Amino acid sequence: MTMSELQPPEGPDWIGVSDGELPVDRALQWSILPGCGGIVTFCGTVRDHSDGRPGVTSLEYEAYLEHVVPRLTSVAEQARTRWPEIGRLVLLHRVGRLEVGDISVVVVTSTPHRGEAFASAQFCIDTLKHTVPIWKHETWEGGSDWSVCTSDHAGAGAPAASTTSGSHAL
Repeated sequence: MTMSELQPPEGPDWIGVSDGELPVDRALQWSILPGCGGIVTFCGTVRDHSDGRPGVTSLEYEAYLEHVVPRLTSVAEQARTRWPEIGRLVLLHRVGRLEVGDISVVVVTSTPHRGEAFASAQFCIDTLKHTVPIWKHETWEGGSDWSVCTSDHAGAGAPAASTTSGSHAL
């Protein structure tokens, strides 16, 4: 997979899921608009630990696009309802195996002023984490286990060998 497979759209929201490296710099550049003086970029990376688990060495994310893409779209719609002044909005998430330090999620919001950019970016990452059904297989010193990265994932199914990889962008 190449980064070119996850391309910015013609519209104002770039939503995508990819098993390749996320195009952080491209997302930032795409978000620049003449009327938007505030741009916030959030990147979530794989840590070397989690709650009660020191020595995390890798994560593997799995997702069903049939559930994830509509939920990401809903996060974007909710943000635009709360902050109609958002110029451009980016929500990108990785799937597949990631090592410590790899970027797993990118959120970018551009607005006329910094306050709305910070608030909308925080809303987007917090809502994404709580509502988008993405499974995580965590490997640490002494073990590994699957968990769902969300607290509100009813009806989203469960991880299986048939999960989608590749990239998907709207």
